Amino acid sequence: MKVLVTGGAGFIGSNYVRWVLANRDDEVTVYDALTYAGNRSTLADIERAEAGRFRFVHANICDIAAFSAAAKGHDAVVHFAAESHVDRSIAGPEDFVVTNCVGTNAVMHACRTSGIPRVVHVSTDEVYGSVEVGASRETDALDPRSPYSASKAGSDLIARSYFSTYGLPVLITRSSNNFGPWQYPEKVIPLFVTNLLDGRRVPLYGDGLNKRDWLYVEDNCAAIDAVLRRGEPGEIYNIGGGSELTNRELTDRILALAGAGEEMVDYVQDRLGHDRRYCIDSSKAAALGWAPAHKLDEALEVTFAWYRDNRWWWEPLKAVPAPQP
Repeated sequence: MKVLVTGGAGFIGSNYVRWVLANRDDEVTVYDALTYAGNRSTLADIERAEAGRFRFVHANICDIAAFSAAAKGHDAVVHFAAESHVDRSIAGPEDFVVTNCVGTNAVMHACRTSGIPRVVHVSTDEVYGSVEVGASRETDALDPRSPYSASKAGSDLIARSYFSTYGLPVLITRSSNNFGPWQYPEKVIPLFVTNLLDGRRVPLYGDGLNKRDWLYVEDNCAAIDAVLRRGEPGEIYNIGGGSELTNRELTDRILALAGAGEEMVDYVQDRLGHDRRYCIDSSKAAALGWAPAHKLDEALEVTFAWYRDNRWWWEPLKAVPAPQP
């Protein structure tokens, strides 16, 4: 199979490329605009080792002509490309609407006109909004509460409309919070890990009791592959790790890995519109034969070790100041 991966130089996208090249005989084309979170160095070793099966296209998904040209001849498109950080969406929502909604429309239009046989649109559990009890199912109403999650909900609806209106074979995945190697160090786990490695305190929002379900990125990659190969077009598949923690509990685990104590925690003003809890029902993905293969604490230990051993990658990224809400 020839697979085109949008956003393949980003966190989940690059891990997916690595997973596919390691576990399948597919050829992969990465299509990426290389914005702040997309880094060519993330793929440098892959480009050297897999030159015969790997190709890189530097272009924006909003450029329909460029994307159409790149997509021709592929058997599938897996669409990761998105603006994804809630804090950045609060500081500047415009980029999120353009990339996530306008960009997704461009991808779906190009896939339709190019006759792509399978299209996977990768989304997030945040589109369901805060879930106080129970778990969100794919049929539940969307209730996004940040510019980021609203733009992703919009992109989901755009992608699904191409199935309903044009018959484009689109499948949608919605995963819980991912973590692992190659994640841009503005997200909570790599931010906390790299801060502690540098002897700096970690900023914990509010009372620390917001709860998330954590999913190791390789498990998400395996689930997305299962959806691509065995999922039903027009369907949505939740992908959860089954590992709920409050942010305070997560912080304690990271502190323990760093050999640090409470003195390294800095309670900061809560994020605007901060959702209290996310939780999703992954039974549809499980019915495809998928299940998480990594235990949370073991995956956190592997992740901590990766950042400890790969300062060359994240130190230059942390030197760039992030926008403030």
